[in-house]
Amino acid sequence: MPTKYVDDFEIEFTAEQLPGTNKWGAYVTIYTQSANPMHLATVYPKHRVAADQSFASEAAAEAEAEKAGTLTLAQLRSSKP
Repeated sequence: MPTKYVDDFEIEFTAEQLPGTNKWGAYVTIYTQSANPMHLATVYPKHRVAADQSFASEAAAEAEAEKAGTLTLAQLRSSKP
């Protein structure tokens, strides 16, 4: 599962084959540090991005997930007080 680190955040971006098709879906989960050093806190639970889109390849889905994860993290950070 590809992972990207941005400051104290970990973005996991994945592609999963959609059931009954040859198409792929793009998924993102975002974590940050927690009070327990053995665990991460989920700030954005696993979510299918571009839910109305499917992708012809795993690589294309992962690329879309990475792009969406970066944008989602920017939105999360800007909404923090």
